[in-house]
Amino acid sequence: VTGVVAHAGGRILLCRRAIEPRKGLWTLPAGFMELGESVEEGARREAREEAMAELEIETMLGLYSIPRIGQVQIFFRAKLLNDPAPGPESLEVMLAGWDDVPWKELAFPSVKWALDAYRASEGRTGFAPFGNPPGADHMTR
Repeated sequence: VTGVVAHAGGRILLCRRAIEPRKGLWTLPAGFMELGESVEEGARREAREEAMAELEIETMLGLYSIPRIGQVQIFFRAKLLNDPAPGPESLEVMLAGWDDVPWKELAFPSVKWALDAYRASEGRTGFAPFGNPPGADHMTR
């Protein structure tokens, strides 16, 4: 799985899921890669599909291992280059300031992990990608 924490003007792009699993909850643009694409290409494609977003990938942000569901999730930090709009997999999109993120309505633990990594890395370059938080290896959603 590949995805992005896309930002513009101090706000973060979030999508309300129009599909299962976790329909109606908020997520970051992310999804399964397609054969023949790089993780960066997959992250840009998912952002276009879910939020009509065009991005400039800045750096790898996090690498999360979720063995119980057979996934490795790779998130990038990216600059949002246009005004987003819902794609077919999103009910709505929003640009949220940190205090406006609907924390109790996030679809998956890895969304929170990536958001926390984004916050911890703000203003930094040249850092190692973040990994699973301590004790999070058992998370399944």
